[in-house]
Amino acid sequence: MSLHTQRIALVRFPILLCALLLSLSAADFTNLQPQGYLSDFAQVVNPAHRAEMERYCARVEQLTSAEIAIVTIPSLEGEPIEDVANSLFRKWGVGKKGKNEGVLLLLAVRDRRMRLEVGYGLEPILPDGLAGELLDNMRPLLRQGEYGSALLEATHRLGSIIAKSKNVSIDVTLPSRREVRPEPEAYFPLLIPILIVLLLIWINRRRGGGFGPSSGPWFFPGGGGWSSGSGGGFGGYDSSDSFGGFGGGDSGGGGANSDW
Repeated sequence: MSLHTQRIALVRFPILLCALLLSLSAADFTNLQPQGYLSDFAQVVNPAHRAEMERYCARVEQLTSAEIAIVTIPSLEGEPIEDVANSLFRKWGVGKKGKNEGVLLLLAVRDRRMRLEVGYGLEPILPDGLAGELLDNMRPLLRQGEYGSALLEATHRLGSIIAKSKNVSIDVTLPSRREVRPEPEAYFPLLIPILIVLLLIWINRRRGGGFGPSSGPWFFPGGGGWSSGSGGGFGGYDSSDSFGGFGGGDSGGGGANSDW
């Protein structure tokens, strides 16, 4: 091997190594499993908002057969939001098989990006322009950190559009923001165990413990990853009574993106 060839190899090796490490550390969103109609992997929705969204989406499916999936993730991990939304949509099969009447609303919290992915069967009533308008209407609440309120209102808007196309009405009223906003003291009983868990995780990581990249929310000390389990985190909502899984629908990439 000539000296010139050796130099080229020495230059290329670190580049290839970095590329390999990046590929190994990239998030595999297809491993995520739905937690219900709402899959709050970023843990930004309080239990009251979660319960309302689950109840409303269940009623939409019951009356129209259309399925609404709401998803929050901490970060896109460098992936295009279109790819992440479409991968989750097709992996989970949002919407009944054959009808493809599903919609997936995705928020990437740290990236401040959102997407509405629309199934084949709903594209006539949710064209890209209307999908973009719905996302734009969420922006003011998202900028205030009102993730639950923004998602709840968007979900209600989606349900209303779908119901109108089916000539039915959704007999579940949208509560006021005050009604679904827990009082500050409601969180106090959870505060102590949460702080203890955070402290234990921080101590374990300082000692080189075995918490992996999916050990908890992104805001844990040490820059931990996020869990793909279905437990829903602290105070998670048990949606087993209303959510039986999605029905095998498909999407061709219709919808819209936005940010806040």
